[in-house]
Amino acid sequence: MAESSTWEQILDYTNRANPYPFYDELRKTPVRRLPDGSYLVSTYAEIAALLHDPRVSSDITRNPAAAAAGATIGEDGDGAGMTPTFLSMDPPDHDKFRRITMRHFGPPTTPGRVAGMEARMAEIVTDLVDNMADRSRIDVVDDLAYPLPVTVICELLGVPPGDEQRFRVWVDLALQSTDPGLDPETQQKKRIEAGTELRAFMQELVDAHRQAPGTDLLSAMATDDGPEGRMPDEQLVSTGLLLLIAGHETTVNLISNGVLTLLRHPDELQRLRADPGLAIPMVEELLRYEPPVHFVPFRTALDDIDIAGTTIPAGASLTLVLAAGNRDPAHVADPGLFIPDRANNQHLGFGGGVHLCFGAPLARLEAQIALTEFATRLENPRLVSDPPPYRPSPFLRGPSHLPVDIDGVLAPGRAADGLAARGGDQLPRQGEALPGRAFSPQHGGR
Repeated sequence: MAESSTWEQILDYTNRANPYPFYDELRKTPVRRLPDGSYLVSTYAEIAALLHDPRVSSDITRNPAAAAAGATIGEDGDGAGMTPTFLSMDPPDHDKFRRITMRHFGPPTTPGRVAGMEARMAEIVTDLVDNMADRSRIDVVDDLAYPLPVTVICELLGVPPGDEQRFRVWVDLALQSTDPGLDPETQQKKRIEAGTELRAFMQELVDAHRQAPGTDLLSAMATDDGPEGRMPDEQLVSTGLLLLIAGHETTVNLISNGVLTLLRHPDELQRLRADPGLAIPMVEELLRYEPPVHFVPFRTALDDIDIAGTTIPAGASLTLVLAAGNRDPAHVADPGLFIPDRANNQHLGFGGGVHLCFGAPLARLEAQIALTEFATRLENPRLVSDPPPYRPSPFLRGPSHLPVDIDGVLAPGRAADGLAARGGDQLPRQGEALPGRAFSPQHGGR
C-alpha cells in the first residue's frame, strides 16, 4: 500500500465504520510526509512527546493548511468574523484566556461547577430512558447520546430552553464543512454560513447575560472582573461557541460509540449491569478504544524537530493521529481488545499538554451516567444493523444514528444513585495522569 493512499483510505467515508486496519498500516511509519508537505504522526510515544513540545504551535494563523480548511470547529478567521479561542493559541495568550475561562468552570475558583451537576445529569438521563418505555426500537443517538450533553451544556452556559433547535442547524452545517469529500468551495460556503449565524446567536446571548446575569457560566464570564481583566467581547463570543459546540458534539460520539461497543461485547454489558461502578474505568477504556476525536490537525513546527528518525522542518503542518496512537502495541498490550478494567490506562482520548481537553471532567461524568443507565434499565438491547451509519467527519467520528431494539424499560435504580460513592478512589489514570473521576484540581489545566 502506498504511503499516501493509507491516509486517503482513512479519510474515505467508505472506511468510516472501521479505520483501524489503516491506522495499523500508518504506524509502520511513525512519522511520514504526505505529498502536500504536511506530516502525520501515528505512534503513542511520538504523539505524546509532540503534545508537550513547545516547538509545536497550535496557532492557526501560523498554519496555511488551517487557513485553507477553515481552521477548526468554532474557529474561523475569514468572512464569518470569528476570533480564535485559546484552543488555537500558544502560550502565553493561550494560558491567559484558558485561565479566565477556567475561573468559572473548575478549581480553584469554582470547584463544584461540574460535580454539582451530577444529580441533574442523572435526572436528565432518567427522563430520557423513561421516554423509551412504550417503544420497541430506539435511536441511541437521537434519544440519549445527543439530548443529554446538549441539555447539560445549554444549562451550564445559560442557553434558554428551546434555543437548542436554533443552533443545531448551524452546528450541523459547520460539521458538514469538515467532510473531506466536499469540494473546497462548498466547504467554505457552509463554514461561513454556519459561522455567521452562530456568531450572531452567541453575541445575542452574551449581551443578554451581561444585562441580566444569572448563575450560569456565560453570565460569570460576561461579567468577570478578575485579576486578569475581562475577556474581550469578540473573544468571549468565540469562547462561548467553542464551549457550546465542543461541549456536546464530542460527548455525543463518546456515548454512542460506548453503547455500540457494549452491544458488540454483551459480556461486558452484563458486567456493567451487575456492577455500575465499572462505568468509571470503562469510560477510560472507551476513550482509548473508540475515541470521539480521531486526530488533531493544524499543528505547526516552529523549528526543525527530529523525531523517530525523521526531521519535521520548521513551518511544516502536523496532524497527530490520536486514534492510531491509542492502539499502538508498543504502548499498550492487546490494543485491539476492549478491556473495561484495563490497568494503568494511559490514553490520548483527551489530547494532552497545555491543550488537554477543557471539558474532560464533564464528558467523563456524562458518559459514566448515560452508559450505566443504558446498561441497567434497557431490557435485552440489540443492534438493528452493524455497522450503523456514520457521521461524515473522519476526525469527529461516531454513528449518525444507532437504532437498537429493546424488550422494555426497567424502573430507575442504581443508575440514578450517583457515581461519587462507587469506588471513586480506585480510578484509572489517563495519559496526563488525570484522575478518572468527575473533577479534581489537576483537571484545571493551564
